[in-house]
Amino acid sequence: MDLTGSDVQSFIVKLWFEETAGGNQRRLSHGYVTHVSSGKRRYVMGLDGITEFIAECFALAGVKLGVRWRLTLWSKRQQAHWRERK
Repeated sequence: MDLTGSDVQSFIVKLWFEETAGGNQRRLSHGYVTHVSSGKRRYVMGLDGITEFIAECFALAGVKLGVRWRLTLWSKRQQAHWRERK
C-alpha cells in the first residue's frame, strides 16, 4: 500500500445497522473501510475495526503513531503469529 505520494488520504466507511430487541435503538451490525488510493478493504464489526485499519495504513506509510496504537498493532501481529503456529 503506497501512502507516501500525498499528504491527504481518503477512506470510505460503509456501515450497516440493525434494530435492537426493543426497536427503539440501533446498533452497528457490520461494515467495511476502503482506502481509496490503494483499494485495500477491511471488513469490520465495530468502531475499533475502523480505527485499527486506518492506524495500520498510517503505520505502513511511516507515520509515527502514539504508544497506544503501536501497542495495539503489535498485539494484533503477535496474536496472528500465534494463530499461524497452531
